[in-house]
Amino acid sequence: MHARTWLSVLSLPLVAAFTVPVMQQGNPPKPQPKAGAKPAPQDPLAGLSDIQDVLSLVQQNYVDPPDMEKVVSGGVQAVLERSHPLNAYLTADDLRLPDPGPAEAGLVVVKRTIYATVVAVTPGGPAAKAGIQPGDVIRKVDGDSVGHLSAWSLERKLRGPDGSSLDLYRYNANGDLTKTTVSRQRLTPGAVAIKQGQGALMVSLPNLAPGRAEELKKLLAPADRSQTLVLDLRQCQRGAMEEAAAVAGLLGAKGTFATLQEAGKPERQVSVSGQGAPFARLALLTGRSTIGAPEVLASCLKKGGARAFGERTPGLGVERSRFPLRQGGAVELVSKRWIGLGGEKLDRQGIVPDQVLRMADSEDALARVMTALAAPQKTASQASEPGASKTVPTPPPAPKPLH
Repeated sequence: MHARTWLSVLSLPLVAAFTVPVMQQGNPPKPQPKAGAKPAPQDPLAGLSDIQDVLSLVQQNYVDPPDMEKVVSGGVQAVLERSHPLNAYLTADDLRLPDPGPAEAGLVVVKRTIYATVVAVTPGGPAAKAGIQPGDVIRKVDGDSVGHLSAWSLERKLRGPDGSSLDLYRYNANGDLTKTTVSRQRLTPGAVAIKQGQGALMVSLPNLAPGRAEELKKLLAPADRSQTLVLDLRQCQRGAMEEAAAVAGLLGAKGTFATLQEAGKPERQVSVSGQGAPFARLALLTGRSTIGAPEVLASCLKKGGARAFGERTPGLGVERSRFPLRQGGAVELVSKRWIGLGGEKLDRQGIVPDQVLRMADSEDALARVMTALAAPQKTASQASEPGASKTVPTPPPAPKPLH
């Protein structure tokens, strides 16, 4: 049997060992506990001995000799992904691999079992030039099926030498599978964009890299605070949480910024840093490419009274840590999660706007927001997008079978 088949077969019992109680078959029924009595605790790792037995039986009795190293590593990866798609198992050989290169494809993807969803595309980057859009579904990367790649491996494949090519097999919005070749290139950090309108100012942030709050402070210093400020976070991808807290303070937020949950430690509240003069009115623009620290910033400002427009964010307010293994490999785990000021668990749900506004790149975003602000406010049921009450992003359309 092919090694990939073994990966699928053995991943199921490994996942079951960590996610369901051990079922005891063939034993007589146990007496029912008394009313009000607490159930006896179950050992979540009790099934590990069964996994060892299964692996031994397969190794000794299956008709074809399996590649046990691939079987085990594939099963471990399946267990990790069951907890979070960004978790990854790295072998000792993985850790010895050289840096893939400084050039990027210009997109952010999140693995979803056998495919990856594009959640962000860098404006003007290689992927954008090739026509790739947020929501596209990637099935293969340079000939490798996404299902056999960890999040770590997938991220590596998107990088490479400057000018190198990358073949992506993707399903577009119509469900058609197409091959798209992207030429990787070095991406320069985007600049803050400012647009002045009638009684309103729109500021677009490309990220929250270190120094962004100070840059924004200088740009807003001469601005008239009696007007409306529209903070555009639609293309704001990742950044430092310290910068996010500083931007919140710059725009008049005070007190608690967000809550950090970390494995094995008590929850820690993070406060807004700095202090600035607020504008007469503040509005937000969010989207599917608002990722990480910008999501936490959006939650803080929305809770503080800013009206939020655009689309729901993907919910990727998490941080990973690497833990070494005794055999020389390592595991990358989501070990930190941010809780937005509005109570959003940002590894499960994103920021839901007060009113959905879907806009093409050619549209005047500032004018659309000002029109929406001037209109009577809709009720929650009218403003929320379909499925907004769910705790996970709406999945992309089902792709057609891969031939």
